[in-house]
Amino acid sequence: MKRTVGFILLTLLLLSCNNRYQPKEYVELKHPEWCKNATIYEVNIRQYTKEGTFKAFTSHLPRLKKMGIDIIWLMPIHPIGELHRKGKLGSYYSVRDFTAVNPEFGTKADFKALVDTIHALGMHVIIDWVGNHSAWDNPLAKQHPDWYTHNEDGGLQPTPWYDWDDVIDFDYDNPAFRKYMTGALKYWVKEFDIDGYRCDVAGFIPVDFWENAREELDAIKPVFMLAEWESRDLFKKSFDMTYSWTLWDKMIAITRDKKPIWPLIEYFAHDVGMLSPNAIRMLFVDNHDKNSWEGNPISNFGPALELAMVTTVVVNGMPLVYTGQETGLNRSLSFFDKDSINWNFNHPYAAFYTTLFELKHRNQALWNGAWGGPMIRVVNDHPDKVISFTRTKGEDKVLSFLNYSDQNVNATIQVKSSAGKYRELFSGKLYDLKGTATFELKPWGYLVLEKVKQ
Repeated sequence: MKRTVGFILLTLLLLSCNNRYQPKEYVELKHPEWCKNATIYEVNIRQYTKEGTFKAFTSHLPRLKKMGIDIIWLMPIHPIGELHRKGKLGSYYSVRDFTAVNPEFGTKADFKALVDTIHALGMHVIIDWVGNHSAWDNPLAKQHPDWYTHNEDGGLQPTPWYDWDDVIDFDYDNPAFRKYMTGALKYWVKEFDIDGYRCDVAGFIPVDFWENAREELDAIKPVFMLAEWESRDLFKKSFDMTYSWTLWDKMIAITRDKKPIWPLIEYFAHDVGMLSPNAIRMLFVDNHDKNSWEGNPISNFGPALELAMVTTVVVNGMPLVYTGQETGLNRSLSFFDKDSINWNFNHPYAAFYTTLFELKHRNQALWNGAWGGPMIRVVNDHPDKVISFTRTKGEDKVLSFLNYSDQNVNATIQVKSSAGKYRELFSGKLYDLKGTATFELKPWGYLVLEKVKQ
């Protein structure tokens, strides 16, 4: 008997030691199934239509669905503070009431109708959440001043170091405030059936708050959480997706600022080597921050804009389209005042995105997170100009060539594991690859080859 007990204990000890060295998946949360091959679209309700309302925006939903959009992200829908307001209408990110709707956009009934319509079309909706700060005239400032940080003189203060003079900074060291904010997050999921949040300056808020909030939200329904941040720790238990400002920065450095290609290649090396395959990054050529303060995609990328758009769809991550981008918006939208868009629905960018998104939806190699295939570099003879790689998942495979130069390039590869028949996405041209293959790429050109299934 003693020998038997001793053997069992020894076995358990050995198993414990062996478990210490077993690899563990860093991302512990479970992504909602519906995001596996999703695209995302950021909606600026104020500027989207002349009316600037939920009802007026609703008429655009069938068009966005047809283009291939899966997730509608609404910029903050809450009432905007008036004290220390910037511009005539103020910033969406100066929130006066976390459980109310901005009357400029409509009523709560209008918002619920919008959510229901989005769902009826087979899409999902997330709303912008500003958890780091509030407007100066948010009632919480008088009711619970202890829920805010204070300056050296004891007064309420904007978030330190920034020029966000129209807001005051919350204090997440206060448990009562954490409970309130978690309840406010749950309110919109319970009462309006939204599908998650885009969380403003998520990295300024403690990770343990987000981890608990995600757990409580998932207990209501599986949600999708997007962090306006870029650090790895948020993927573990909090967020399905973070931003990738870094990819935007690297693309801009080459296309606009004429820098070498190597930092972009380094970005992909870090993406593959640093992140869990189950982490998702949001990729973009435009969003409300870049649009308001750094120009629009046409001015930023110039003749390389289509190349940048293709990049955000074929590399690891989920592509974002910002309000008006798909119809060639060629100016920056005002952030604090009314600035309606004059829509050009005949612009070719919408069809361009439709083609790319159809590929993303049907070809599992380009799906998000662990649902998709890893980027495997294919060495070519012009590595200072052309990035080439494959992504493979099951029987699906995509071979991409991205010419990040203003020169014509004939790029040659040794086909090896990429042998087979392919169809180019935009031209429909067929390629039978074996041995050595050479591809002609125009300045800022691209080729997206989808393997033909036997």
